[in-house]
Amino acid sequence: MITSTYSDIAGQTPDKIAIQTETEQITYQTWNRLINQTANWLGSLSVKPENIAILLPNGMPFLQLFAGAAHAGCTAIPLDPRSTAAEFADQLHISNTDVVIADRRLSGRLDGVKTPVILWDECKPLIEAEKAEGAFIKNAGLPFYTGFTSGSTGKPKAFTRSHRSWLESFACTKREFGISPKDKVLVPGTMRSSHFLYGAVSTLFIGGTVILQRKFNPAGIKDWLRQADVLYTVPTMTDALLSAEAFPDKPLKVISSGADWPAWSKQALSDRYPHLLLYDFYGTSELSFVAFLSPEDSVRKPDAAGRPFDNVKIEIRRPGGERCLPGETGKIFVNSPMKFSGYINGAKPDDSGWMTVDDMGYVDSEGYLYIEGRENGMIVSGGLNVFPEEIERVLNGCPGVRKAAVTGVPDDYWGSIAVAVIDGHANVKDLKKRCRNSWRHIKSRKNGCFQIYRKQPAERSPVPPYKSRQRT
Repeated sequence: MITSTYSDIAGQTPDKIAIQTETEQITYQTWNRLINQTANWLGSLSVKPENIAILLPNGMPFLQLFAGAAHAGCTAIPLDPRSTAAEFADQLHISNTDVVIADRRLSGRLDGVKTPVILWDECKPLIEAEKAEGAFIKNAGLPFYTGFTSGSTGKPKAFTRSHRSWLESFACTKREFGISPKDKVLVPGTMRSSHFLYGAVSTLFIGGTVILQRKFNPAGIKDWLRQADVLYTVPTMTDALLSAEAFPDKPLKVISSGADWPAWSKQALSDRYPHLLLYDFYGTSELSFVAFLSPEDSVRKPDAAGRPFDNVKIEIRRPGGERCLPGETGKIFVNSPMKFSGYINGAKPDDSGWMTVDDMGYVDSEGYLYIEGRENGMIVSGGLNVFPEEIERVLNGCPGVRKAAVTGVPDDYWGSIAVAVIDGHANVKDLKKRCRNSWRHIKSRKNGCFQIYRKQPAERSPVPPYKSRQRT
């Protein structure tokens, strides 16, 4: 179970700080007691709930309910306060929620929802009145967490994850990222994000100290970064911290995921703060950890997604199912003990152990994975497969570009063309030149070697298969 280490840590180091926030801190002795009391309270209800939705702001109560539910053998369902009433109703229905525990200030968002709601300030004293010890349910195959995908391919789906999947991930965190009980781990993002939730829960399992932020504030985080040994972040947060000159001039592990972290952005961060140790990993809600870049790998192979985690196998396959050669683009398949349990009322991993989320990419001769883009986002232009993500990486590295988004639109001649929308003040001619230099070539990958060439229809002059427009 993801809470199985709490009692041992509390027994060995009872006064060690488990969680620290802007306003309070608690020891592992107190944390262990709270988790037992929360689990016992859930078990004392007239009908023990199986699925518990949590609508609370970032903070200790959120983590207490999440871990307490897991300790009791229940499944926790974090809810995003930004959701509409209709979205809440839909999520609660899909996840078969039995009860919602909500902050009083947020409970108005649930008006009209049929699922029973318990206010946190009403259940908190009942939890604190429960006995402080009790056995947890020892079944690592149980689901403990229901999350929702981003909905990039349509309506978000609800997925479940077992204790065993995260226990395997905890081992990766200790082995590949080197996180230890000595570390203070700063988690500045929302607990509704799997990345930040995992950062907090894995640290507590390992026995480190979680520094929890109620809300991300680049300017106000400087003092916390000086105390921290590890930072969980996403690229947009990292860029904001760099702009605010918030990073300390001391060693700090930066663990990033959740979006593509361009090589130029990592390089800019390393140039300004050479003491930072940058870890970047690729994963999905369904697959969990897949591949990672260590600080050394980031220098050698800055454009790679990374090498597979120790317990992960990767295959790149052609449409017919044959394995691709090194350097050949195909669909990414993953075999891992960290996979999710499945979608609620939907697909589950099959008995083969292999699974894909339809991302496309290739591996090089050393086994490092490179991500090209999503199969359903691929643009076929003039017979060529163009991934929007590839063009966005080029544009986002151009001076004067804050953000670029690329999509395909129909074209009578090419079939489709890629159109870029630019947020920034870059010169359009310069952007076209940069893209033309980068994308006039087709990469033909064979046996790990790259043959570069461009094939243009004779009827038209060479132009890149996109149009760039500037938004002011």
